[in-house]
Amino acid sequence: MAIRQPVVSVLGHVDHGKTKLLDRIRGTAVGAREAGAITQHIGATEVPIDRIYEMCGSIIGQKKFTVPGLLFIDTPGHQAFTSLRARGGSLADLAVLVIDIREGLMPQTIESIHILRQYKTPFVIALNKVDTVDGWIAEPDRPFILAEKQQMDHTRQMFETHMYNIISQLSENGVFADRYDRIEDFTKAVALIPMSAKTGEGVPDLMLMLIGLAQRFLESRLEKGEGAGKGTVLELKEVKGLGQTIDMILYSGTIKTGDTVAIGTNSAPLVTRVKAILKPRPLDEIRDPQDTFERVKEVHAAAGVKIACKESDGIIAGAPIRVVKSPKDPAVKEISEETSIKIETEEKGITIKADAIGSLEALAFEAKAAGIPIRKYGIGDITRRDILESSYGNDTYHVLLGFNVTLTKDAEAALESQPLKVFTNNIVYALIDDYTEWMEDSKKTSEADLRQQFTFPAKFTILPDHIFRVNKPAVVGVRVLAGRIRVGMPLINKEGKDCGIIKSVRADDGTVLAEGVQGDEVSVAIDGVTVGRQINENDIIYTDMIESGYKALSKIELTEDEKMAMQDIVSIKRLTEKFWGM
Repeated sequence: MAIRQPVVSVLGHVDHGKTKLLDRIRGTAVGAREAGAITQHIGATEVPIDRIYEMCGSIIGQKKFTVPGLLFIDTPGHQAFTSLRARGGSLADLAVLVIDIREGLMPQTIESIHILRQYKTPFVIALNKVDTVDGWIAEPDRPFILAEKQQMDHTRQMFETHMYNIISQLSENGVFADRYDRIEDFTKAVALIPMSAKTGEGVPDLMLMLIGLAQRFLESRLEKGEGAGKGTVLELKEVKGLGQTIDMILYSGTIKTGDTVAIGTNSAPLVTRVKAILKPRPLDEIRDPQDTFERVKEVHAAAGVKIACKESDGIIAGAPIRVVKSPKDPAVKEISEETSIKIETEEKGITIKADAIGSLEALAFEAKAAGIPIRKYGIGDITRRDILESSYGNDTYHVLLGFNVTLTKDAEAALESQPLKVFTNNIVYALIDDYTEWMEDSKKTSEADLRQQFTFPAKFTILPDHIFRVNKPAVVGVRVLAGRIRVGMPLINKEGKDCGIIKSVRADDGTVLAEGVQGDEVSVAIDGVTVGRQINENDIIYTDMIESGYKALSKIELTEDEKMAMQDIVSIKRLTEKFWGM
């Protein structure tokens, strides 16, 4: 069976060269009209196999491939990657992760690795900007393996140092990579291709690796599905004379003018008819700036095209689009299932919002991995209703995380009067980090407030030969066995009898201390007791907790020694009150 070209997505950190790489790929045949020239699609760039043979001539030898070429998605970055889905996974068959050789792994690089893993998308690493290595002698569009041989020894050493630093960083993030020409088994290591988007060096090596991996590992996935077209919506755009149009990637089958199509929306699938199919005109054929598209009757996969339909209400980026026979076609139900978001929710949890289905699922995936419960989720910008609904319930979950979305003006106004914390970011794991950091800070603040409000569990023993004053107040040396003791804490003994209140805590040299913690030996002044009557040497003394304090502290994370002291105190309290604390 014939196979289609794989769809390739380009990811990486901002300014590491994603767009420049795509520009370089597009620019390698600008103005060329010969067979095998690069074709510009809507939202994608097609590089046919003949052009790849030409680019890789000096390193490809006699190798021949059945893969007809590569189709690069023009919108780089992990947001585009997560929002473009096919068959429940990513639309991309392969990905290129671009890393700046000087900067190494950055936040969006790590984010991209997380997402590629989640979608199980095979990828290669384009180690960009080799031309910036000290002393590098550049020659446009030369394969890297030839370029490296022309470099001076010190330049090669500098390059190897940079490369191995990045290989080490990748290893720390669970990616085992090596230079592509040093890998024996591509199932066990990720190929790293040194290149320069600026000079084009290494781009032939990258193309050869992508086409080779597609041929070897993706042949069954790339089998050309005949018949009804299947695709993914890239975005909606207004076009003069046509109104709202849909940019899409067709990854299987054929789509024709007049076809009935079902498209995923934010509610039930939309079934409508294709009025027109548009492809961009080659740059040198455009005479009138208004006339940038040509109408075609049909398109075969894989291709990026623009279609105009009778209706387009509610269509969302990343939604599936299928050619169907009628509204009762089984594919309509499949679309409904594919666009139904499968996120586990709980009665208590936070709210999450994102710009597309794929990015919402990516956020939910990371939240679940971090143990963050989700109560509510949605697609689109944060609205006033989101603010109000997310402000209900437990304070801990008065949080809304927004991935690649903004707040509407109404939402901003509503937020001013609501006890809600909103975090927005275009990096998923940064959102999770922001939330967990805020939670930790909130816990510390909450604990500090509770320590001011209630007596925490603690116990200490009075040391023998450390009676410094018998009463008014009694001053004794103690060892803190569990918890922490501080001024103002009421005390009891193992029978539950009153043993006064701590008036001061001091170190051996008389320095006043805020508290004594487990393991400390300190002197304590105690009001309301006399040594030899209420307290004695070797006595174990406990802090006296009130019932409401016990219930409040049961809900927070205590230290192990505080838990131990609390169990002892509960047992003492229940000597006289059977159901104390229940």
